[in-house]
Amino acid sequence: MKPISSSITKSLPSQAQIITCDNSGAKVLKIIAVKGHKTVKGRIPAAGVGDLIFASVKKGKLEMRKTVVPAIVVRQKKEFRRADGTRVKFEDNAAVVLKDTKGNPKGTIFKGPIAKEAAERWPAVAKVANLIV
Repeated sequence: MKPISSSITKSLPSQAQIITCDNSGAKVLKIIAVKGHKTVKGRIPAAGVGDLIFASVKKGKLEMRKTVVPAIVVRQKKEFRRADGTRVKFEDNAAVVLKDTKGNPKGTIFKGPIAKEAAERWPAVAKVANLIV
């Protein structure tokens, strides 16, 4: 897992529901934890683009429902700033379900664009993506 050069605004708090943009079988995820997130006492952990999250599957195939899966946030509605000064935002919040915490995606097709920050941090996700913004 590589560091991100951009200043990502953490806009997806714990307990937020997020859709998946792959064909892994899960449709809606609920964020339950953000890997490596440290914060002050009383603040809810939040995730941004490129973060590894652990999520519960709320909607999807029967064998996947009610299971905890690792995932990577690849799009967020809240704009974030890149190192060159440009600001980027997407139409929706989306994540990609992983097979393991190493970064290997479970799905083989991604719908929609993937943020450049998530692609450079997770090379296995970048290989499957067809559009990187």
